[in-house]
Amino acid sequence: MYTGSGFRDWEIGDVDVFIHEGKYHLFHLIIPNHDYIAHAVSDDGIQWKRVNNALFVGHPGEWDDDMLWTMHVSKNEDKFRMYYTGLHQKDRGVIQKIGIAESEDLITWNKIKPNNFPIKSEGPYYEGIDNNPREWLSFRDPFHYEHNGEEYLLICARSSFGPTSRRGCVALLKLENEKYEMMPPILYPMVYDDVECPCVFDLNGRSYIIGSIREDIKVRYWYADKFLDEYNNFRSDVLLPQGNYAARIVRDGEHLLIYNFFFKGGSVDELRVLPPPKQLDVNKDGQLLLRSFYRWDQMIISQLHQNEFPYLETMLSNPTSKIDIHQDGCIIGARSGYEIFTFKKPSNSFIWEGKLSVIGMGKFGLVSDIDKDGNGYYYSFDITHGLVQIRAWGFNEENVQQNFIFNNIQSNIFKLENPDEINFRLIRYGNYIELSIENIVKLTLIDYTYSGEHIGLYSASSEIELKESIFKNLPDAVSEYASQENES
Repeated sequence: MYTGSGFRDWEIGDVDVFIHEGKYHLFHLIIPNHDYIAHAVSDDGIQWKRVNNALFVGHPGEWDDDMLWTMHVSKNEDKFRMYYTGLHQKDRGVIQKIGIAESEDLITWNKIKPNNFPIKSEGPYYEGIDNNPREWLSFRDPFHYEHNGEEYLLICARSSFGPTSRRGCVALLKLENEKYEMMPPILYPMVYDDVECPCVFDLNGRSYIIGSIREDIKVRYWYADKFLDEYNNFRSDVLLPQGNYAARIVRDGEHLLIYNFFFKGGSVDELRVLPPPKQLDVNKDGQLLLRSFYRWDQMIISQLHQNEFPYLETMLSNPTSKIDIHQDGCIIGARSGYEIFTFKKPSNSFIWEGKLSVIGMGKFGLVSDIDKDGNGYYYSFDITHGLVQIRAWGFNEENVQQNFIFNNIQSNIFKLENPDEINFRLIRYGNYIELSIENIVKLTLIDYTYSGEHIGLYSASSEIELKESIFKNLPDAVSEYASQENES
């Protein structure tokens, strides 16, 4: 994992990942100054090391002498191209433009000005100087895309018409006669202020556009039968749950990965971290799904099957609780009230997976990082409504007037084919938490609240059977701050 943190805990901005000759290259903004684009490299796409910074703001008087914003790297014949956003001090930073830098090795970058670059927003399709109700022009976050031998740019822009807070669209520019020409928006949902960091990709015969939405800090998506067709919503259009932002995609062999940064606490001025990527997939209806990164399985150093787990014990001494260990698994529960059943986790970083069957109408879920007093993370499964939530739950020693912590950190919806059985996979790696249900990632976040030694399940008037469970040990995660050391 990785953070651009230095003086502040939230310096990492929008990200882009490019893979070349087996090496992962991460480019990202440094905020709030936006004065350079940082560069880090990785062998596995999870642990990163900083290398030389890629690009700096221009000298006074140049078109990008104020700030640098989101970028996208692509291959251009025998060179690499970085399309990036720049701001000009003379414009007071309110006019965003798109420029280009080139590199032969992804390390040393030189700014160039081919043909009509830098490009800015203009009519008739997009807002311009004379049609600018917000008094600043969105025209940023370029994404280069090749389709049927032709080149396009997708850009976070604003339509020239519509209510002020709903003009956000994805601009489309096409390379014609060595110049990028404005085309009508490829996506104009008429809902959001901006559709940030747009990407387009093909998967299983359909085209998809993803965009990050500031209104609720989620990543959403749209689909079309073909790249230039009309794009539509599914009923459920959230790809990454709240707190995940600025998502970008990259192909990794046969896998299509999605990277983003995570806002801890959902606020722009809190800690931001680059979590491990997820893989994109589709279901039979063409809806996008998130799968766990394939490299997790390559990192496993040992594993325990359920009959080898440490001793399972109750934490609350509920007199109606039960633990029944049998050959194929265990049955636990509390006839009345609440009980937490835990065992000491064999390692701090792990994959824990298994199958849960539930009897009765009561509540149940997983727990992790639990201490002796029950402080830790609680993963609640509401199978009636198809809702999963992770809570930081425990004692608040700083405020005896409100002596508890009960924070719903993240939630998501799920659907079960068998409503009484759940296949789960919980990954805990450093401060990263990922929970999959039926092999689909539903929770993905960074949190630092708890680090207790126990893991397990809880029951409230329910009986749960845990079977086919395996605990897979992962190596300890490298500190996000240690990863800032330059690779030399």
